[in-house]
This record gives sequence, C-alpha cells and structure tokens, in this order.
Amino acid sequence: MTRFVDVGNMVRWAAALGTEHILAEMVGYVEEDFRRWEEFDKKPRVASHTPFGVIELMPASDRETYGFKYVNGHPSNPARGFQTVTAFGVLADVSNGYPTFLSEMTLLTAFRTAATSAMVARKLARPDSTRLALIGAGSQSEFQSLAFRGVLGIDKVSVWDTDPAAVEKYVRNMGPLGFDIAVASSAADAVSGADIITTCTADKSNAVVLTSDMVKPGVHINAMGGDCPGKTELDPAILGRGDVFVEFDPQTRIEGEIQQMPADFPVTEFWRVLTGQSAGRTSAGQVTIFDSVGFAIEDFSALRYVRDAVAGTDFFDEIDLVANPDDPKNLFGLIGALVPSS
Repeated sequence: MTRFVDVGNMVRWAAALGTEHILAEMVGYVEEDFRRWEEFDKKPRVASHTPFGVIELMPASDRETYGFKYVNGHPSNPARGFQTVTAFGVLADVSNGYPTFLSEMTLLTAFRTAATSAMVARKLARPDSTRLALIGAGSQSEFQSLAFRGVLGIDKVSVWDTDPAAVEKYVRNMGPLGFDIAVASSAADAVSGADIITTCTADKSNAVVLTSDMVKPGVHINAMGGDCPGKTELDPAILGRGDVFVEFDPQTRIEGEIQQMPADFPVTEFWRVLTGQSAGRTSAGQVTIFDSVGFAIEDFSALRYVRDAVAGTDFFDEIDLVANPDDPKNLFGLIGALVPSS
C-alpha cells in the first residue's frame, strides 16, 4: 500500500501544526538535503512549454529514495478561475521501484518555496535585518511572510502589487496574525528601508519590477518570480552589483534572472555556502541575490518532511496504487478469473 496525503488531509495537518511551525521545521529538512547536495542524482526539470504556460516534471534521487513532482505554471489561470500553480509529488523506494508516498503539492510547493527562501536568507541577509518588502501579493506572499517571521523573526512587512485586490487579500490574511504591515504605493515605496526584498510576480514576461536605483547597499534579494525562459523581474544592472546565488546552475541559466546575462556570468550554487566551500555574505554593505527558480531537491525535502510528520497520525490514507500479485510473474492472474470463458 502507498501512503497518500490528499488536499483535505494536507489542510487538516497544516491547521493542526500551524503554518509557521511547519515552515520552521521544513527549513531543517531542506538545509539537510542541500548539505548533502553532491549525493543526489540531479538534472534540470523536464518542461513542456505552450502559449498557456508550462507543465514540468522535477526528479531527484539520493540513490535510496527517488522523488519527483508534477507541476504546472499558468500565469493567466487566476483570471479564468484556476490556480496559477498545481502539483503533486511521489517518493519511491529505489531498491524495488515501488512508490511509497504520494502527496498533493499545490499547498506543499508554497511551503517549500517559502522555506527555501528563509533558509537562504538566514545565511545571506544581514543578521540585523528587521523589514521585509514583498513585490507581489499573490499566492506565495503569506507563506513568505510566515517563513521569515518563523525563521528570522521578521514581522515588519511592506507590500505592493499592481492588483489592489491581492494586497487587500494579503492584509486580510496577515493582519490578524500580528504582522506590522505597510501598504506601499509603488515598488520603490515598498523597498524603501527594507533589508530583504522578495520579488514574486506571475506575469510570463521579461519585466522589470525592481530597478537598480531601488536597491541600497546591504540588501538581500529573493528573486523568485523569474522561473522559466523569457520570464524575469530584475533590472540586469542589479545582477552586476551584487553576488548571485542559485540552486542548480544549469537550470537557472535557462530559467532564472541570469538568463539575461552572458553565459560566463559568475554565480555560486548555494549548497557550497552551507558546506563552507564558498563565501556567502562577507560585508554589511554587500548586495546578495538569490536567483531562485525552484529545484527538485527542495520538493524531495518537502515530501520527506510531510511523510515523516504524518507518520502515526490520521492525516494520510493508504491507497492500493501498485498491482501486487502473489506470483510476480502472473500479473494476468489478477484479472484472469474475471475474464469470461469462451
């Protein structure tokens, strides 16, 4: 039998543990897997692009467990009543290939993205950071805020979005949770005085939501919205001003902000910072940029965390996903008795 966490169980589990608590714990799983980065079989995601959006498969394996995520990204979906991103994920036993764990990942992807941002910022942002700026108040904004408070203790947030309804939604969700929220009049207004800037917009285009003149010395930037070919958010001049950190270089060259830069533009894979092989922040005035496109190892970590967290609870079901005849060579025997005789 395969353990299965559907949307209903994911929601019940999140409500029972609390989003902020989950995010803080998930950071530990993501960091653990980044520290053993070299143990993983890795490759860029397999993407099928259309004018509507993209559908992707994201595989990773540590030679004991194999994982993958199915995920879409359709920026025009909300206008049609659909989610921009939906996903599900699987863990399997490498020794026999059997799937052991299946989970929804629409919610879980939001958790893992925010957890990764907070993990990176804990290493790259200035230790005295107190204010977060959000450019984009879509589905990820609340998760980012809770991750930064849960992991870095930041509860001052300035937020801006081109859609006033999205900002109203953010304030409605986060206000009662004790955040000190400033609604900005522009992107420039949002980042004024911010120590950490998260850009997370959905338009599938080469946009500039953050210009170089808005970025002051010492800022850490989480550039999250540029996650496919032809989609960026940052003024290229920003990339030349700071040190750029990525998840998996071959994938980010295609999908991230650095797709705007020459092929030899220098970047650092973040796992090297965690393992002490590369420097992270080296001065208070340094600008650091996390060019995040999302990578399969993060999904692997999130699936591992949920699998372990729901063990021994009633937040999962067991489903009969794999045909398993008594005689492994007699698969037909499962249905043979049901086939009418001639």
